[in-house]
Amino acid sequence: MNQLHEKYRELKELLVSMNSVAIAFSGGVDSTFLLHAAREALGDKVIAVTAQSLSFPKRELDEAIAFANSRGIEHVIVDSEELDIDGFSENPKNRCYLCKSELFTKISEVAKEKGFETVAEASNSDDNGDYRPGLIAVKELGVYSPLRQVGFTKAEIRELSKEQGLSTWNKPSFACLSSRFPYGESITPERLKMIDAAEQYLLDLGIWQVRVRIHNNLARIEVDEKGFAVFSDSKLRQQIYEEFRKIGFTYVSLDLIGYRTGSMNETLSSQEMSYGKSSTK
Repeated sequence: MNQLHEKYRELKELLVSMNSVAIAFSGGVDSTFLLHAAREALGDKVIAVTAQSLSFPKRELDEAIAFANSRGIEHVIVDSEELDIDGFSENPKNRCYLCKSELFTKISEVAKEKGFETVAEASNSDDNGDYRPGLIAVKELGVYSPLRQVGFTKAEIRELSKEQGLSTWNKPSFACLSSRFPYGESITPERLKMIDAAEQYLLDLGIWQVRVRIHNNLARIEVDEKGFAVFSDSKLRQQIYEEFRKIGFTYVSLDLIGYRTGSMNETLSSQEMSYGKSSTK
């Protein structure tokens, strides 16, 4: 734990060196931890900026608003509708690059308007090993990644979040709803709403970690180990199937491997995967 405390001290020193910072804040585990640390390090010289869009469920937005309000942190909500970005709805392999370029340009504009010197985002060191084209946009736009720079892993962030009394310490991992589509399959408002409704239904059943991946008219459900127990009940399986049919899916399947981040990237070649890896700043 002493080593973790030293990392946390290093993180706050890094944030202090930024003088003032606008944090890209989703309300998730990582960005909540970063915002908390920035508030401790910089006081009122930190602002939270959250983007709302069809890819960002209302439940996540509400939680982000509640946290910022509870800490008295100035919170700006900007509209950043990814579907309005040229080419985004076609779901190319650099989809996240297009999104992050738009998002961080808008956050940088908010920061400049309000007199904040730096923009920071909350990717962690675990993100270095996955396909993350959004990190290219982060680097191009001069956005800082303090958690990656200090070397925080997701597990370490959860551990320190628990110690710091952050309710997000055991919050399920979340990625934007657009990540539920295979590359090349069109993203539409209607299909985003289907995914949102399906995931919310499973969350309401008490499944902690879940993804509903969409493949044309088929829903592929990913759950953690505890979630598999829910599907052992034949009546409940039938209930889930019927609800998904009402939502708009024709077929409903359970992924036997279960939840894992970036499962849509499993079709990418090693060369394509290397595109999204970036150095920290």
